Amino acid sequence: MVAIKEDLLKEYALCSSILVMKILAMAILTGRQRFRKKVFANPEDANGKSQKVVLDDPDVERVRRAHRNDLENILPWFVMTLIWLTTNPSYYLAMMLMRIFVAARITHTLVYVVFPMQPHRALAFFAGYLIIIYEAVSTIIYYI
Repeated sequence: MVAIKEDLLKEYALCSSILVMKILAMAILTGRQRFRKKVFANPEDANGKSQKVVLDDPDVERVRRAHRNDLENILPWFVMTLIWLTTNPSYYLAMMLMRIFVAARITHTLVYVVFPMQPHRALAFFAGYLIIIYEAVSTIIYYI
């Protein structure tokens, strides 16, 4: 197995840290929506007359879907990118793919939750998704 170049490992650490903060921010954004709309998922959280248990508020659910989409895409990226970096990829390609993935995930959230619009959301999703697929296929070919 090839050692990961130090500069690429540093970039991976930086990108991963940004993505972890993004995932954590989504939880805060969900809570913010719940408090703004005064709708809660648990009876013990809805402790006032103006607060109620609601499991299908469209604004809260939009943020939750974006959060779930992050978990479904960023978590595999953490694993796949770290493994792919052991294949000694081109420095430039690796730096660009990591940065594009981070930008795509941030863009995806912005055009899903803040400024909903298509096809921007789909383009941001597929940019990140295709990066993971490329890394996986490259790794399989490298290690066969």
